[in-house]
Amino acid sequence: MVVIRLSRGGAKKRPFYHIVVTDSRKRRDGNSIERIGYFNPVARGQEVRLHIEEDRLTHWQNMGAQASDRVRSLIKEFLKNLKPAA
Repeated sequence: MVVIRLSRGGAKKRPFYHIVVTDSRKRRDGNSIERIGYFNPVARGQEVRLHIEEDRLTHWQNMGAQASDRVRSLIKEFLKNLKPAA
């Protein structure tokens, strides 16, 4: 099964996560099919906290990829911040 999940990077005490599409049987930080974004939980100042390539996300969801719980909440946050406040 293909899943969209977080892959950890960064340094000790400074996590950085790539949002990746991968086979569910692979290790967390193992080979992935594609990187579609990133999440920086310790972003400060002008640093971007969350970025997802919408077209690739839509493509993989249409192909049947399931997002993990955390990625699902990040997608909601990203889409909420993407739409301009009216």
